[in-house]
Amino acid sequence: MSLKELQLPPLLHSESLSVSRGSQQPITNGISRSKFIKTNAGETSGNLLSWPAEVTNQIVQKPRGIKHHGSLTKPRFLEQLESHLKRELEALDTHGIKVQELRLQVFQEVFGYLIEEFKTYKPIFSAIKNEYDVTLAHLREQIRDLLPLRAKLVLVSEQCEKRILDQRVQERDELRALKRECQRLQRVIESMRGQQTALQIQVDHLKEDLATQYQLYRDERDARKLLITRISTMTSTQDTEHDDNNEGYNEEDESEDPVVVKMALQVCREDLTKVQVELNRLQAEYSDVVPRRDWDNLNHIHEETLIKLETLQTDFDQLKSEYDTLLEVHRQSAPAVLHSSQSELQHIVTTPRPNWEQCSDILGGSERCKELFEGQSSQKRLEILLQQMNGQNDFFTGLGTSSDVPIYLQYEGQLKNLKLKKADVVRVIKDIWREKTSENEKNDDSRDLQMFLHSYLVEHYKDKAGEWAYSLMEIIQNNLEDDLICLFNDILIGKVDESIYHGQTQLLSYLLKVLIQSDTTQCGSLTVLEFSDALRKAFPLKADQDIEELLAVAQTELKSNGVRIAYQTLYTEDTDGRHKEFLSLVKKQATAERLQYISELRMQLEGKGEVDAEHLRTAFKTIDPSLDSETLDWNLSVAFQTKECELQTQALNTEVLLQRLSVANVNRAGPK
Repeated sequence: MSLKELQLPPLLHSESLSVSRGSQQPITNGISRSKFIKTNAGETSGNLLSWPAEVTNQIVQKPRGIKHHGSLTKPRFLEQLESHLKRELEALDTHGIKVQELRLQVFQEVFGYLIEEFKTYKPIFSAIKNEYDVTLAHLREQIRDLLPLRAKLVLVSEQCEKRILDQRVQERDELRALKRECQRLQRVIESMRGQQTALQIQVDHLKEDLATQYQLYRDERDARKLLITRISTMTSTQDTEHDDNNEGYNEEDESEDPVVVKMALQVCREDLTKVQVELNRLQAEYSDVVPRRDWDNLNHIHEETLIKLETLQTDFDQLKSEYDTLLEVHRQSAPAVLHSSQSELQHIVTTPRPNWEQCSDILGGSERCKELFEGQSSQKRLEILLQQMNGQNDFFTGLGTSSDVPIYLQYEGQLKNLKLKKADVVRVIKDIWREKTSENEKNDDSRDLQMFLHSYLVEHYKDKAGEWAYSLMEIIQNNLEDDLICLFNDILIGKVDESIYHGQTQLLSYLLKVLIQSDTTQCGSLTVLEFSDALRKAFPLKADQDIEELLAVAQTELKSNGVRIAYQTLYTEDTDGRHKEFLSLVKKQATAERLQYISELRMQLEGKGEVDAEHLRTAFKTIDPSLDSETLDWNLSVAFQTKECELQTQALNTEVLLQRLSVANVNRAGPK
């Protein structure tokens, strides 16, 4: 039977009373769906929470004798509501998703029946019901708002847990790595401790051996002294005939009493032990200490370097700003200059002339080009150029692999002529010297330049090493008027020693160092007086005439106005990579001084057909007393062509020795 077909009979007076009496017991159930129960008296509703104690406009007397098992019987309306509530609750699906909401809806319907039935309490019941509905709606709204946050909270919680797990894994890996590193360091420490223990044991044994040996030496010395004393005493006792000897004997006996000597010896031993302990302590404490003067010198050099760096940075910033300004001016004026040049070219009716200086590389240098083209017409110059170009072969023929051919030219067959330019050859030569100097600093025994050139070409050019070797030698032979190329060729063929090049490089570097030290203002220029003083400081053995010549050439080269000389500009090179007049004069004077030094040595050895190492050493000391032993040994090794520690004992021809010294960097003692 459905809830809609349920018919409730009208309440009687006794039933109303019973209902009013029995409504004292609360009924705590939920609320079901909103449906109406039709009764004979009309539509009514009920409330299971409380029953009205009285009915409006009626006074109900408590019935007597109506009992059911010792208690009041339930009103029929209440029984109907309870049975209805029970059926509705049983009809619900307990496994559904919204079971609680359905149960609440059932109880709402029952509560609505009660409100409709008891009209006297309907306002208060309706207010209570509305308040509960509003509260439930508010709570549902909050639940709906919190559901997304719950999902987000779950997501954030998962992310945090994942990060925590990753962090723990990373920490475990780091911890394992640190543990392994700690174990490795512990093993290293243990091994070092073992080594330290072994070394300490060796030191203790050595100390014991040293102490024993020292004790033996001291005992031997004391025994000898006592023996000498006894002999002296016995000798003195035999000379009792003379009073002077007797008095001397008494004084000697008193001064050399064995007891006193023994006590003095013991005191000396104690003092020696204290001094030894103090000496060991000082050596242990101050073994790694840097002397104060060395620290002050290094600190001073560091401060000077910082000042130079700041000055150079300031000059660089200034030059950069000037360059940017000039570049901007050039960019703005370029269109106008181009327009004016085009307008001028329209009025030029003469035939344009070629720039014959561009042919200098093909003809073997600018000087040879000037010599061939001087006084010749354009047609004649063209013919000369064609003849020179036809004379150059596109291929070289290898000289073979025999022993009389230099190792860097030992190739067979046809080798392509690379037709290098002079600038390329200068660049290669400088690179060769740079790498060879680095190799000489690392190794005690330096290789011959021919061997080094061969290894250099093979390393840098591999299969084309032969082509580069023959092309280089062709340009070198065509440009022997160049100082750098000529010196390289002379060293390569063994005409002069390699030390000549290194000596010139060290000389120019030393001169630049002295000039920089003399530049107290760090402006890159010196006054004429300061420049002259710097030259005298760098070359104290030069005559005043040579100093004045260097000063005049420097002023001429820089076109100085006689006030200041920009010494750094003197070290610039021309387009062919050659030094300018000032540095060339410095090298020329150094060569003349070296030859003069050899001439003085020749005069010292004049008349001697053969000379050994001791005679040559004496001759060097005679003409150059300030020559240090290291330089002297090197000069002797050059003369006898052997190592310093293996100087020949036999004599050699004087002319042979002088010839060897004349082609090496043998100079009078002075700054290098």
